[in-house]
Amino acid sequence: MVLGCTSDAGKSLITAALCRWFARQGVRVAPFKAQNMSNNARVVGGGEIGVAQWLQAKAARVEPDITMNPVLIKPEADTRSQVVLRGRAAPELHEVPWEHRSQHLWPAMAESFDDLADRFDLIVLEGAGSPAEINLTDLVNNKMMAHADAAGLLVSDIDRGGSFAHLVGTWQLAPPTTQSRLAGFVLNKFRGDAGLLAPALEYVERLTGMAPVGVIPMVDHELPDEEGGTVRASPPSGAPVVAIPRQPWGSNIDEFHLLSHVAEVRFVTRPSEIDNADVVILPGSKHVAADIDWLRSSGLADAVVSRAHAGGRTIGICGGAMMMGERIEDPLGVEGAATGLGLLPTSTVMSPDKVVRSTTASFQDLPEPWSSLNGLDVEGYEIRHGRGGPAQSIIAEGALLATTIHGLFESPELLERLFGTRPAPVLETTFDRLADAIEEHLDTDWLWRVVDGE
Repeated sequence: MVLGCTSDAGKSLITAALCRWFARQGVRVAPFKAQNMSNNARVVGGGEIGVAQWLQAKAARVEPDITMNPVLIKPEADTRSQVVLRGRAAPELHEVPWEHRSQHLWPAMAESFDDLADRFDLIVLEGAGSPAEINLTDLVNNKMMAHADAAGLLVSDIDRGGSFAHLVGTWQLAPPTTQSRLAGFVLNKFRGDAGLLAPALEYVERLTGMAPVGVIPMVDHELPDEEGGTVRASPPSGAPVVAIPRQPWGSNIDEFHLLSHVAEVRFVTRPSEIDNADVVILPGSKHVAADIDWLRSSGLADAVVSRAHAGGRTIGICGGAMMMGERIEDPLGVEGAATGLGLLPTSTVMSPDKVVRSTTASFQDLPEPWSSLNGLDVEGYEIRHGRGGPAQSIIAEGALLATTIHGLFESPELLERLFGTRPAPVLETTFDRLADAIEEHLDTDWLWRVVDGE
């Protein structure tokens, strides 16, 4: 089990790296995270899981599965989240206080892990946050670790500083059942001369019994971020500018991870930042009404509307497509009602039943400036409470394009037709680069001993 001293220590990345490394050794391996928190999700078999587990499954060279992330928490406000249980929204749990949710969540977690364990040779579990958050009932780290009887690999982000205190303090605060299973530790995101780390590694081992398994440098990779948007590449000289509002409750923003290879991507918060944009994209939203309020308060709503009326190309995806219409109605209080931007003669009604499905976008008979997409079919997915809006999944009126379908911007051919440059696929190359880092910087003999139960 890969655990972290803190959030963002690199657990997801190391889990993906281990999945690919073990897969390259001929092991039938699968990822698992009992509970994830993210508004970036992917559709799998009619349900949704966090994008991190979707990527880890790809790294493991297996099909993503609902059981790999049985509980997904999707924030809708600072103090409210949607609970997705076994791939489907569970509205009956939304109002249950956190301290009383355990009895409802644990069966799905334990049963999903057991199902995977029956089907695979090895499960690489990922923890959440830290196993030493002693104010919480910890199902995801400590209880799941005991249920799986998993050996633990504790990861610390040394780029933040304080790694040795994080390692020792986390071990000391973890419950005895977890202490006994924390077999090794890794320093992640290291820059500099690893020789300068001595004798601290041995000192941590003496204090905790955890073996120093390796020091992983800052790895250049192309995986999309688990939260928010990702810009990792430098576009070609003279590439078009694409502005994407950085909405507080933006969702599925990971789908733009290839876009920065063909365009200058700007995640914007001010009206002036879209002045010279060639394309504005209104992305998905976990809370459309709240994000429209933010667009208006930031001044971006007026700027987007003025630009669209002047003929500027504007694309709305899912929640962004709903925003482009005249209104969002919510008679049953699913998210909230709002007045849209009025760019399209459409309206949306929020429904408690969530559309979660894989689908195909077929571009036909689109006018300029979208005609380059005609004849193209792109696989994508839908995750939405809204009904109505672009009734045929895609609407094009003049310089406006709206769709309910996510994932289209991960198509190299669509990007080439829109922006004139075809990006190379990056995921497989990245998975192998991460596995190479495991091979070079971790004690792989130790990995095998732990897997073999020695």
